[in-house]
Amino acid sequence: METIPNDIPTIETTQLGSGQPGGESAIAPAPAHMPKAGGIGLWMRDLLVSAIASVLIITFLYQPVRVEGTSMLPRLEDRDRLFINKFVYRISAIERGDVVVFHYPRDPEKSYIKRVIALPGDKLRIDHGNVWVNGKKLNEPYVPEEFQDTRSVAEMKVPQGTYYMMGDHRSISSDSREFGPVERSLIYGKAVFIYWPARDAGVVH
Repeated sequence: METIPNDIPTIETTQLGSGQPGGESAIAPAPAHMPKAGGIGLWMRDLLVSAIASVLIITFLYQPVRVEGTSMLPRLEDRDRLFINKFVYRISAIERGDVVVFHYPRDPEKSYIKRVIALPGDKLRIDHGNVWVNGKKLNEPYVPEEFQDTRSVAEMKVPQGTYYMMGDHRSISSDSREFGPVERSLIYGKAVFIYWPARDAGVVH
């Protein structure tokens, strides 16, 4: 299962040098004059503004987290590091197919990352691994054949204010098939971009 701890937080998922021909190192020339006090003040001001802006962005918009677990393979691997957007759902609706982070309903101290499969009011059933929403079979290109399973869920209507979540690695994922739909109040972010390791870097779809 994929978990996302709240602290990088773990999610429960240079050195400079240049040589020149002849063996000499290139160095920048020293300034002719020491910067004036006013210049230092402006530099410190810009640094402070940048630091405050960074804190605000991380606090209110994006948060780096680390994936733990493999229930969102193949897109998210164990120990992938990614940014989640904590603000987006204040101005837009949660959509089917979004990869979201939420507090685990049975233990809010833990965080999970799963994909939204059905929205409030949707009629959902799972027939030997095939997901049907509102009478139509869901197209799920994010679930490779080798990660599918044969579990079934009787038809149900997703309660208002809740969302049905599933992991992409269906055969091992602990998700809404086990703990039921997730309340909107428990959802606090959308996975948007993997930044490490470099081989996995990219937008989360």
